[in-house]
Amino acid sequence: MAKLYNRAKEQLEKGELCIGLGLRVARTVEIGRVLGTCGYDFAFIDLEHSAMSFDTAVQIAVASQDAGVTPLVRVPGYEHYLATRVLDAGAMGIVFPHVDTGEQAAHLVSFCKYPPVGHRSSAGNMAQLNYQALPQREASDLVNDNTLLVMMVETPQSVDNVDEIAAVPGVDVVLIGANDLCLEMDIPSQYDSPRLAAAVEKTVAACRKHGKHAGLGGVYDEVLVQRYIAMGMRFILAGGDMALFMAAAGARAKFLRGISVG
Repeated sequence: MAKLYNRAKEQLEKGELCIGLGLRVARTVEIGRVLGTCGYDFAFIDLEHSAMSFDTAVQIAVASQDAGVTPLVRVPGYEHYLATRVLDAGAMGIVFPHVDTGEQAAHLVSFCKYPPVGHRSSAGNMAQLNYQALPQREASDLVNDNTLLVMMVETPQSVDNVDEIAAVPGVDVVLIGANDLCLEMDIPSQYDSPRLAAAVEKTVAACRKHGKHAGLGGVYDEVLVQRYIAMGMRFILAGGDMALFMAAAGARAKFLRGISVG
């Protein structure tokens, strides 16, 4: 029987941290191997907040899988084709932003899973399966089992409804987007706020209750992220390519400017 390796899913199922890097400015397939070498489990290919093309995103997705890194794509909207096209072309999971209700989550799952779980249309031979011609049921079950679906909690309404979101069959990860959530709660950038901590606690409890995984993005202070991991966060967005480049490039420039040439 054919096999499909999903590094991110394996990490989560073992109860280990699953870490990924957001990609907004990376535009070449080398980034998949970079992430693998640096020890990341998933690539968070961001089509919501970047000008990256569909074609570039799916090329990075295929290259990331080849490097043993799970390619996830954050789509910019809820039309079914935004998710299914990247899944058909090589993504191994979808991140849906701003999911506020269980009903909405169930609708989005139905786009991304083949029957009997959902209503995704069959596209034939797939990159994830190395284009093998497999019996349809075998292929669809294998892809269903290894397609990671992430629902983002980014509003007070979604925090209120996080238990029903986590309860939806087919949802794998409930991911707090701390930037937008704090902004929506009128506590922008206050990542140490008790209100954010309460949202984290509620999300972790809902995920544990329903056998799902809790995730966090937007918190990069090392002390704070350790605190939230200790509370039960396991799917962690470690940062973004632009922010890490700016930090490293700035530090290098500061070092060089500090060298005396006199």
